[in-house]
Amino acid sequence: MFENLTDRLEGVFKKLRGHGVLTEDNIKEAMREVRMALLEADVNYRVAKNFVETVTEKAVGRGVSQKLSPGQQVIKLVHEELVELLGGNTEHIRLDGHQPAAIMLAGLQGSGKTTTSGKLAAQLKKQGRKVYLVPADVYRPAAIEQLQVLGERLDVPVHPSTTDIKPVEICTQAAAEAREKNYDTLIIDTAGRLHVDEALMDELKDIQAAVPLAEVLFVADAMTGQDAVTVADKFNKDLEISGVILTKMEGDARGGAALSIKRVTGKPIKYVGVGEALDALEVFHPDRTASRILGMGDVLTLIEKAEEVVDKKKADKIAKKLKRNEFTLEDFLDQIQQIKKMGSLEQIMGMVPGINKLKQLKDAPQPDEKELAKTEAIIRSMTLKERRNHRIIDASRRQRIAAGSGTSVAEVNRVLKSYSAMLKMLKKMRGKPGAMAGKKRRKVPKGMRR
Repeated sequence: MFENLTDRLEGVFKKLRGHGVLTEDNIKEAMREVRMALLEADVNYRVAKNFVETVTEKAVGRGVSQKLSPGQQVIKLVHEELVELLGGNTEHIRLDGHQPAAIMLAGLQGSGKTTTSGKLAAQLKKQGRKVYLVPADVYRPAAIEQLQVLGERLDVPVHPSTTDIKPVEICTQAAAEAREKNYDTLIIDTAGRLHVDEALMDELKDIQAAVPLAEVLFVADAMTGQDAVTVADKFNKDLEISGVILTKMEGDARGGAALSIKRVTGKPIKYVGVGEALDALEVFHPDRTASRILGMGDVLTLIEKAEEVVDKKKADKIAKKLKRNEFTLEDFLDQIQQIKKMGSLEQIMGMVPGINKLKQLKDAPQPDEKELAKTEAIIRSMTLKERRNHRIIDASRRQRIAAGSGTSVAEVNRVLKSYSAMLKMLKKMRGKPGAMAGKKRRKVPKGMRR
């Protein structure tokens, strides 16, 4: 996410840090490079131009902090302006007012509306909402079936829809059903087209007139860049959307849509899709995203993800095992499961401050999902006895484990070697002076005290 832009901006800031004193010419030259970086990231031309003009004006003015170095001052200003460009404050969806709160998802065909409906339902259900899914795309029978399958997986009720009923009738019937059964949230999955046309807009307007909507969210594929921004602007003018959901953000190395859409449409990004899993929908935080763009990581989101998936009792149990040198391969497998729940390794590492610089170093470790999957398969192919005591795994057992996991003996050896090295490292850490804090202090005879 934003990888190309992050790399370009880090190059610009590296040059700025090399100057003891920044002149107006230094700043303007750096901002020209920033503008080029934004344009290469597929940011709207006017947005990029205004962004650079604003930062330049502030940087050459007198309102900069004397506590920071010249390079840091410019980075601070760029960060502040990026936050504003991305929307300023986090905008949560509105669920108060008329009940049930109805959320209509609109957008072009292929933008990911149906999957996003399921993801949004999963998130709101976790917050304690009673969600009712409404399939209103009658032109694509697979869309109705897809939403029904998602509803079954999430244990969320889905309104019975058929292709011979008009979308507006489906929505009014669903709203009445929701009131009767005390559902407090309606998520309406509407039809899309390959392009914006009058028939599509008329249909969405009819639904908007028939059902009191708390939100009209435009769903766009982030990887389409400026096309997504142009279509969002058109939808907003015809329909007046209340916010945006950008899908497929995990695959967008440029970020042009995210950086342009708020400034062009005036409507905030409320959610971003960051993967295929049903829990891969995140509330959009402009300040955290700006930090990630500038290579500062996103520690808050990382902590929140960890808090969501980590079992406190299990964590305490593991901590005690580590202290007693009883951390087994079974515990190691459990930790792999916890990591996978947080997202892909690429996503997790993207939240770590300074990770981009580390990745550029020669021989730096790179996140490898395949290696993690192999490690998991190897440990799963072991017996419970072997997982709890790796020392009994001899040559014949290694061959059996390799055959059972579809790997080689060399790969089994590598996993066992890594695990053994980790145990040694933990043992050394326990032996360091700082680790002695919990041990009893030896009494010193009175005569030897200072």
